[in-house]
Amino acid sequence: MATSRQMLLVIASLVAVASWPHGADAGSLSVLTSDPAAEAIIDGRHAGYLIRFDGPVDHASSRLQITQSGHVIQSLVPRLDSAVDVLYASGQAPAPGHYLLHWEARSLDREISKGDIPFTVGSN
Repeated sequence: MATSRQMLLVIASLVAVASWPHGADAGSLSVLTSDPAAEAIIDGRHAGYLIRFDGPVDHASSRLQITQSGHVIQSLVPRLDSAVDVLYASGQAPAPGHYLLHWEARSLDREISKGDIPFTVGSN
């Protein structure tokens, strides 16, 4: 049985999607903003990764990964209660070095868009 908090999140998500401008979920998704931004340097032991798109995303079917030299360093689980147009995950920051935040976002019409955001983890 779902908790009342879970039910409220589901209802809020459905209302947000229903009120989204018509046609915004058609086609591929484009990144509007990200944190970290491209080429940013992050510090600390913990990091949050946020990507805002130009339309709603299917959080459960979307993926976020930290890669380095073509290898997956860390798979991140997008939070299901993020805003309808946001993929967000957090976790332990990788060791100092250069990385890509690889994203695969599925739109509500099931189209998959992919991309990479380069960033660096500085030495603490």
